[in-house]
Amino acid sequence: MHKIYNITMIKTQEKKENKIRVGITHGDFNGISYEIIIKSLLDQQIMELFTPIVYGSSKIASYHRKTLNISDFSLNLIKRADLANQKRPNIINCYDKEVKIELGKSTEIAGELSLLALESAIKDFKNNHFEVLVTAPINKKNIQSVNFNFPGHTEYLAEKFNTEDYLMIMVSNKLRMGIVTGHIPISKVSSVLTEELIMRKIKILNNSLIKDFCITKPKIAVLGLNPHAGDNGLLGKEEAEIIIPAIKNSFDKNILVFGPYSADGFFGSSNYTHFDGVLALYHDQGMLPFKLLSFNNGVNFTAGLPIVRTSPAHGTAYEIAGKNEASPESFMQAIYLACDIYKNRLLNEEIYKNPLEISNTENDK
Repeated sequence: MHKIYNITMIKTQEKKENKIRVGITHGDFNGISYEIIIKSLLDQQIMELFTPIVYGSSKIASYHRKTLNISDFSLNLIKRADLANQKRPNIINCYDKEVKIELGKSTEIAGELSLLALESAIKDFKNNHFEVLVTAPINKKNIQSVNFNFPGHTEYLAEKFNTEDYLMIMVSNKLRMGIVTGHIPISKVSSVLTEELIMRKIKILNNSLIKDFCITKPKIAVLGLNPHAGDNGLLGKEEAEIIIPAIKNSFDKNILVFGPYSADGFFGSSNYTHFDGVLALYHDQGMLPFKLLSFNNGVNFTAGLPIVRTSPAHGTAYEIAGKNEASPESFMQAIYLACDIYKNRLLNEEIYKNPLEISNTENDK
């Protein structure tokens, strides 16, 4: 393994003068987004690791900096992403007019500028102006418009990149949790679940664990839908008719997937620690244990996209906006994870291109 990591080191050295450029969208500016962005970028040493490019408003950023009483920080204003200063955090004005800031409130203009930042960032990514995208929290209601009719970032980005097979994976140092049905009402979960859908999500999770996390033979657990995973049909038939066949057929395709497991016992007994990834069937089934275990440092990652996109595992936190109480930990972890996944994808491509060379270096150890 030491030899393989040398490839990453070589590629990193080759890109030393062109560090990973991180596009950051400012989210809802009435929440904690600018606070966590500024706090994450305060340490000048991180400029050695990546080049941040914030898509937002320098005036709004300045307002938040003053509100937080942070005097030793500034964002380098640039007109285009290709003009980013590699030694400083940069910001692009997606909107340079005066705007009313109402901390802790959901406003129409905040939603409009959330979307404007997203649109600008996506355009620049497609023009190769940065490598990874980190999105600050949006308000899923005030961002709704004729151009954004989605439950959240995940679904919006999937459409923008013409991706049908994608998966929201919550990531921390304790757990990697995929969500099959995502942002839909719980009343619709059972009707949406199919054997084919679960198999697709298992495959996406497996591929992501291999390519994005460099796990050679990932072991995956699938949770049941009903209490006690259906209790042999007594509490529901979805396990026997849909979930178990999906697991079996995926296993027959050489994916190490097991289950279904009853969620309460699975997490209560710490059985999750024996797996590289877990697949929950609906939002709260996965998010509740994940946030209990990893609220302060969890990251939301969208697997299956051509772009590496992450975000912190929390929302706008209106209740503490402007109070200098927000922790940047989750946002910082989102940046680090995005960069790690990008490097892992480069490593995977290198191994795929030169499998014989990698094999020989391993044999030489």
